[in-house]
Amino acid sequence: MAEDRKQEHDFIRPLRRVMIVLVATLLALVFLVWRIDSPRVEQFRMAVIDRVVPSFDWAMRPVARLVSMAENFHAYGRIVEQNQELRRELQQMRAWREAALQLEQRNAQLLDLNQVRLDPQLTHVTGVVMADSGSPFRKSVLLNVGARDGVQDGWAVMDGLGLAGRISGVGQRTARVVLLTDTASAVPVVVQPSGQRAMLIGDNSAFPVLEFIETPDDLRPGDRVVSSDDGGVFPAGILVGEVVATTDRRLRVRIAADYGRLEFLRVLRSRPMERITDTGALIAPEPERASDPDLAPPNDAGAAPLAEGMPGDG
Repeated sequence: MAEDRKQEHDFIRPLRRVMIVLVATLLALVFLVWRIDSPRVEQFRMAVIDRVVPSFDWAMRPVARLVSMAENFHAYGRIVEQNQELRRELQQMRAWREAALQLEQRNAQLLDLNQVRLDPQLTHVTGVVMADSGSPFRKSVLLNVGARDGVQDGWAVMDGLGLAGRISGVGQRTARVVLLTDTASAVPVVVQPSGQRAMLIGDNSAFPVLEFIETPDDLRPGDRVVSSDDGGVFPAGILVGEVVATTDRRLRVRIAADYGRLEFLRVLRSRPMERITDTGALIAPEPERASDPDLAPPNDAGAAPLAEGMPGDG
């Protein structure tokens, strides 16, 4: 048995060597054929590729699938990393937004304490929100300022960010504020940048409706809405909110005032605009002429003789 195994081993060794030499020679020939720059050799190479490659399509298909899966997994990994980065940035943006809102509120409170007048014709009195109506059919709050502070019906009320409502009912020490979302609220506004005028009408929802718009197609979500001085009720230019598109296909406004945290409200003392009816009052009166005839204008002195000496007077 040992001799048979030895003979078999002696037979396989030279055969292995011959196979290695043949494979090496074949690879060298393939290398040389692929490196020779000749038109005939190029035709031979293309013929070999056309004959061999289609028959190995079934073998290359799994390899292509594996490569595609690897690329997809790599792309998914990049998407996950980008998603995590976007979440971190969104969290930072929320923190910055909250800080900006707090700074805006603090700035409004400091302006109230210092009685800063941005408009010399427009002053305000600040009141503390004592209670709200607590009714789903009426959106209003009570302030601790009233007639003793000079508050009047119809005056605009705003928080630190934008217009919140108007005064509707004044007591000696308290006043009721009807919010913009109340059904009794109708405020003239201007939509920017188109400059269209409209009416903001409350319907007890969080987003009041824009009505009486001349060309609604010119409005876009995100457009800025400010108050208008039409009718002389509200001062112009107070921020109201921005246009939003809702599922009911009606143009509505997201109110800038934070109704969830109404603690202090400013009542704007808006005075009616002075109407000019006599246009002549805008022209300064002429200075009185001196009694000395030498100071009189020459045209007045020479007008009569010129008229008397005109030819053709008969």
